[in-house]
Amino acid sequence: MLLIQILVILFSFFAITRTLSRFRKGNIGLNEVVVWCLFWVIVGIVVLVPSLTQWFADLLGVGRGADAVFYVSLIALFYVVFRLHLKSRNLDQQITQLVRKLALERAYRDSKDK
Repeated sequence: MLLIQILVILFSFFAITRTLSRFRKGNIGLNEVVVWCLFWVIVGIVVLVPSLTQWFADLLGVGRGADAVFYVSLIALFYVVFRLHLKSRNLDQQITQLVRKLALERAYRDSKDK
């Protein structure tokens, strides 16, 4: 077994334990813990059986397994950035509405006090 395989497996194990710890503390929900644990288990399996990436590449019609993993990861990262952008815009809108409401309430309260 190569050193990189050992390191990735150890990191996957560490990531799973941290994910479970955050779940127990209530920081993340059940769906998130399942997705993240599944992701890290798949990472560990792919590191132990690298030929799976070539099978995946053949399934997608890509030449090499590393290329297939790269392409899928890139697409997934763009999707995550898109989702984070939408959440950020939504939070900006909510903050704007809240600040407007608080300003109107404060102005109304100040006008009553005079």
